[in-house]
Amino acid sequence: MRSSHQPLCTRAHQAAALLLVAATFFLTRLLDRSPLSAPPPPCAAPYSPWPHRDLRIYVYAEDEVDGLRALLRGRNDDVTAATCIKGQWGTQVKIHQLLLSSRFRTFDKDEADLFFVPTYVKCVRMTGKLNDKEINQTYVKVVLSQMPYFRRSGGRDHIFVFPSGAGAHLFRSWATFLNRSIILTPEGDRTDKRGISAFNTWKDIIIPGNVDDSMVKSDRLAVKPIPLTKRKYLANFLGRAQGKVGRLQLVKLAKQYPDKLESPELKLSGPDKLGRIDYFKHLRNAKFCLAPRGESSWTLRFYESFFVECVPVILSDEVELPFQNVIDYTEVSIKWPASKIGPGLLEYLESIPDGRVEEMIGRGREIRCLWVYAADTERCSAMSAIMWELQRKVRRFHQSAETFWLHNRSIVNRDLVEFHEWRTPVPLP
Repeated sequence: MRSSHQPLCTRAHQAAALLLVAATFFLTRLLDRSPLSAPPPPCAAPYSPWPHRDLRIYVYAEDEVDGLRALLRGRNDDVTAATCIKGQWGTQVKIHQLLLSSRFRTFDKDEADLFFVPTYVKCVRMTGKLNDKEINQTYVKVVLSQMPYFRRSGGRDHIFVFPSGAGAHLFRSWATFLNRSIILTPEGDRTDKRGISAFNTWKDIIIPGNVDDSMVKSDRLAVKPIPLTKRKYLANFLGRAQGKVGRLQLVKLAKQYPDKLESPELKLSGPDKLGRIDYFKHLRNAKFCLAPRGESSWTLRFYESFFVECVPVILSDEVELPFQNVIDYTEVSIKWPASKIGPGLLEYLESIPDGRVEEMIGRGREIRCLWVYAADTERCSAMSAIMWELQRKVRRFHQSAETFWLHNRSIVNRDLVEFHEWRTPVPLP
């Protein structure tokens, strides 16, 4: 006799439950990826939106902390921002100036998520206005010892820019004092020179190099790209050999295949020195722009190639590239082993159809706005991308070896003095 009681969970119920779980999972993932409060991503499709949250950055004034002005202006206060904004060092000035007018800036330290410490240390060093010992002493004894908010977090919420291949090594004691801070640098690896890298993928951000301003304004480029079919060379390398193996191999290869590869031995001075406009005119005359490592793994040539619309070929095994969360570099560039520089490289490049070259150039045209240091209100700029990256780096644990707290949640130092009563200078432990 058939029972009058139906089973509590039929196959239909089980299937419906599974569908509900799956739908919930995918809906949750969708909401996680596309938060309702998120603004448009900093670059056009097909790149994905970056995470978004409110962000507040406090920018230290140059006279606010004793000694900070020396790291900006030199020991005699005679270095100008105009001097330092040019060339590869320019990012330290541009990021500072753009943050001063940023929509993310706050004048209230207590509401700040992050603190920006402006220095033009590479510039003042290269112009002879501070030496390595003075730079080190100024950072440690004068600047960092006087910054209570730095001591509160152990530097976790403080941002420093080191704009050259030397990276944070410009500050010799960085590993002791900035090992928790956020470092903005174009350089991801110096272990061949220093034994330790100052770049940490968890907390630091790779930034683009500073391309000459005359080449980044799309409406008035100093040198415009030319059609692929009118380019004289298959590839080029325009740079000094610097005694580096890979670069020397390219110079030698150019002598073997002068109709395919242009690689003149460039001069730093004298009548044979290649000016900036002539440099870009040469750079645009090849389908592929070769970017070998120099003193360090990064090279400005990689970024410059996007503005003359040649495909960059990275010949630097340890290089780290910016904004890898949203840029698929396999679509806009080629990375070739440095140990394989030779005729085989030219044969490979020759085998790539022009259609694919044009496609990669087109993709590069879409994302090169991310190399341009413009306001973070621009939908696509280096600053908008850096802000998105910084949003991902905000960490809420502010405690450090200097920081203690009591039952009423008040923050105190080891002398049980409340945080807002901390006075500068704060002696180093």
